[in-house]
Amino acid sequence: MKAKNSRKFDPRKFLASIGDGRKILAFQKEQTIFAQGDPTDAVFYVQKGKIKLTVVSQTGKEATVGVLGEGSFFGEGGLAGQAFRMGSASAMTDCTILRIDKEAMIEVLRREHSLSDLFVSHLLARNIRYEEDLVDQLFNSSEKRLARILLLLAHFGKESKPETVIPKISQESLAEMVGTTRSRVSFFMNRFRKLGFVEYNGSGMLVHSSLLNVVLHD
Repeated sequence: MKAKNSRKFDPRKFLASIGDGRKILAFQKEQTIFAQGDPTDAVFYVQKGKIKLTVVSQTGKEATVGVLGEGSFFGEGGLAGQAFRMGSASAMTDCTILRIDKEAMIEVLRREHSLSDLFVSHLLARNIRYEEDLVDQLFNSSEKRLARILLLLAHFGKESKPETVIPKISQESLAEMVGTTRSRVSFFMNRFRKLGFVEYNGSGMLVHSSLLNVVLHD
């Protein structure tokens, strides 16, 4: 009788280790991970830190389209036939990133359903987040949009313990994410600080759950 294969694939272990077609890279704060126009030859996974996704228009205007933290995939456009990067990715904090060659990622997704389920779940969650961002942009005030972004960056609403301290992020970056001016962001941030919704320390910004009042208030 042929013995069954007892090997059990662990997607978390796979994403935490090096191997065929994958390697672990370290990036310092503000270092570029990939640039707009680069070949889409790999998928990336955030093991530690936060990264920022940006796009530059033909006129040179830059927009922040996403901020991703630990446990997030990014740069997966090549899996859908995208030949070149549509945007750039850079480190917001010191980061540890797993780089997986496109061919290796395609092969393991076909072979290991547990990883493909995890990957699809991530993509669906991110798609929902983008839809919520669009609704937020269309219907909410700049103040509410800023409050929501700060809460998302602090991981409020996640099942795990909230990461209430946000690493230092410039008001210019926040303005890009909100879709408003730096002066408006500065005005609202000063208001949030005076009301006790946020405070600053040496490692970044501390976000209090009371900031939810801004989002929920009509």
